[in-house]
Amino acid sequence: MKLKICGMKYNPEEVAELHPDYLGYIFWQPSSRFFDGSISDDHSGPKRVGVFVDATPEEIVLLVYEHKLDAVQLHGEETAEYCSRLNKLLGTPDSSGIELIKAFAVNEDFNFDLLKEYESSCDFFLFDTKGELPGGTGRRFDWRLLKNYKLNKPYLLSGGIGPADVKEITSFLSQPEAENCYAIDLNSRFEIKPGLKNVKALKSFMKEIGYLSKKD
Repeated sequence: MKLKICGMKYNPEEVAELHPDYLGYIFWQPSSRFFDGSISDDHSGPKRVGVFVDATPEEIVLLVYEHKLDAVQLHGEETAEYCSRLNKLLGTPDSSGIELIKAFAVNEDFNFDLLKEYESSCDFFLFDTKGELPGGTGRRFDWRLLKNYKLNKPYLLSGGIGPADVKEITSFLSQPEAENCYAIDLNSRFEIKPGLKNVKALKSFMKEIGYLSKKD
């Protein structure tokens, strides 16, 4: 199981020392976690994910090269055709290229059949909780809805996962619908304020789910 910690703004270097697999940087200006700094040149740590909402492919490519991003996460209304175009510009999906993650907001009305047209142009899907605005809500969606996911494309599980959810995550990962769960995505429930991660809480959570022992 991989781990992604998103919403980096104030203390990414400190969080990187916990050795998650991915760190997410939000490049959507309306977000309280909008990142306008510089990312460390140390490429030995977690993969760098740029999170975008309905940006143009050209804008994304510029920021990928400026910040030397390893992955792009699309959190808006991007179509399958858009993903295919960006895929070609970035050289994805390709193990030697930039990973492309397409996020989808899930509720009881979500139609998982819509994902089929995205399958060939994305490396991963990300399932988050449906809200009024793009991005996280700090709330969990009903993970049982993932029983309706029938594709083999690996996905990231997001949406309001917090320090007290160890038992629920462990239980979910034992279910058939978790077979293609590639990573857990953490954000707002592990913050002191937007963009400032609570490293102590993260470290405790990672230890409880057995993540630190896997990295050693």
